[in-house]
Amino acid sequence: MTISARTMEDKSNKLILIPILAVVFLMISYQYICPAGSNSFRFLTGDKLSGMFRQYHSGDDIYAYQEGLESEGSSTTLSKFNFTDRDLERHVDFNIKGDDVIVFLHIQKTGGTTFGRHLVRNIHLEQPCDCMPGQKKCTCHRPGKAESWLFSRFSTGWSCGLHADWTELTNCVPVVMNKKDKKDAQRDRRNFYYITMLRDPVSRYLSEWKHVQRGATWKTALHMCDGRSPTQDELPACYSGDDWTGVTLTNFMDCPSNLANNRQVRMLADLSLVGCYNVSTIGTERDRGRVLLASAKNNLRNMAFYGLTEFQRKTQYLFERTFGLRFIQAFTQINSTRAASVGVGEGALRRRIEGLNALDVELYEYAKELFLRRYQYSRQTQHQEQRLRRRQERQEERQERQEERQERQEERQRLHQHTAPISKARREEEEREIEGVEGEEVGGVATTEDYSSQVVRCR
Repeated sequence: MTISARTMEDKSNKLILIPILAVVFLMISYQYICPAGSNSFRFLTGDKLSGMFRQYHSGDDIYAYQEGLESEGSSTTLSKFNFTDRDLERHVDFNIKGDDVIVFLHIQKTGGTTFGRHLVRNIHLEQPCDCMPGQKKCTCHRPGKAESWLFSRFSTGWSCGLHADWTELTNCVPVVMNKKDKKDAQRDRRNFYYITMLRDPVSRYLSEWKHVQRGATWKTALHMCDGRSPTQDELPACYSGDDWTGVTLTNFMDCPSNLANNRQVRMLADLSLVGCYNVSTIGTERDRGRVLLASAKNNLRNMAFYGLTEFQRKTQYLFERTFGLRFIQAFTQINSTRAASVGVGEGALRRRIEGLNALDVELYEYAKELFLRRYQYSRQTQHQEQRLRRRQERQEERQERQEERQERQEERQRLHQHTAPISKARREEEEREIEGVEGEEVGGVATTEDYSSQVVRCR
């Protein structure tokens, strides 16, 4: 019994020793494969990833996310969504001299006013927009044509209604532009490039509340969908009287028909898919929200361009790369907004705002990753283009040097061919000159001088 117990104890010790030795072996192997400071292998934890996505809040470095992406791994590793190269690549052959039009979908409190001014006042153009002092609208004509290349608040005004959404614009813009430019809709083949700006949902919501609190209403908005505006029953007012001045944040959140809730999703989605503002046409509110969110994501992804308020310089860069246009002055990142002064913290108040804007929160998460992936993709493409251009320049330089060497070689050969006969002729001339010294040719007979007359004869 004693021997058996000792044998079992030895076996037990061996079993424990095996995993310990395996761990030690792996640790030693890892030190050889990935020594300290090595970048060969790097693993991203959930905290690391979420930290990278939160870096933009600091405002200290607008390129923090880019540096994180480039140092921590490829875009495929970081991707939460299955974006294709077609989703990431954004470049349009915008023909400002032809029939192309940029259509700016201006969502309230997303920094659209600032961006709209950039479009009419801050772009290098052959024919800049004519912005008269004291006038809100500018004249943005194509070079040599009395036609507008830009459909926006600051160029064409609110021609399709105050803050028209995607549903309104896509149905209205072609008709309005044809009427303005007096073109036949059947023959018109112009391209409309839709663009917009998005913002963090909580910040945007708070900014809209502060704006409404100061007296803004946007009550003249048409909200056209399927050929009509919503009825009072479909879209009840949140206040009585002319405006909602002085409304508290709590009262602002308590109105169930407040259009501030999930405004970004609603303004980017095709509202016809859910019966416009008639909430009884499709299933539950959750079902309606899923349809709207999917539509908003699809429309946003297929837009020519969109920017994010929190990333001004990246927004500028992507717009320039997309349209081949250049801004005169760099965009400025401003973080000290009215919304930023509202302290909602991370507690119940923020959670309630996020709950009221759950669709916007999900859309923004999607939009932010797509935006940053597009930025990274564009930077990589630009670097590849620069490397290719430098390689071509070096090849052209080598070709030029080779052609110069060839020209010099051909020049030497031509000189050699010309100098050989000249030397022979010179030699023949020298021979004739020598013969001339020894004797002169007279009538073809050579004569010599007679010295006989000079001889003294002796007798």
